[in-house]
Amino acid sequence: MITWRDVIHFSVNGNPTPHKRVEKTEEEWRTILTPEQFQISRLHGTERPHTGSLCSIFEGGIYQCICCNTNLFDSTIKFDSSSGWPSFTQPIEENAIQYIKDDSYGMIRIEVLCNTCDSHLGHVFPDGPEPSGLRYCVNSASIKLKKTDE
Repeated sequence: MITWRDVIHFSVNGNPTPHKRVEKTEEEWRTILTPEQFQISRLHGTERPHTGSLCSIFEGGIYQCICCNTNLFDSTIKFDSSSGWPSFTQPIEENAIQYIKDDSYGMIRIEVLCNTCDSHLGHVFPDGPEPSGLRYCVNSASIKLKKTDE
């Protein structure tokens, strides 16, 4: 189980090695993503709270990266944080997520990216439920739900 200590360690000392890498040019990303998906996932944007299509969805399945289809989060660890964004307590695997120190907007946060393609997902905070205490706050436009019955 990843803890806040692990998150800080990864952001300072380097992230786990992903199973594979997916790299495309900016033009290639633009052709496969909607303008909103591109703005959020490739340009590190943020959707307005409570507007994302996956915010209040709690169906079974696996949440995948919108850019490269990497499995990121299991639906069983999604929770309602009332933050306005889909929230998760753990990634599906330790090496699924990349952690980057983010000191924009006059605060220090930890940005989370897909470790396979560097897609911006959101941020992780140490105010989630036990046992991990983590809250991965993720933009709906950065992920998609592959339902259990698909």
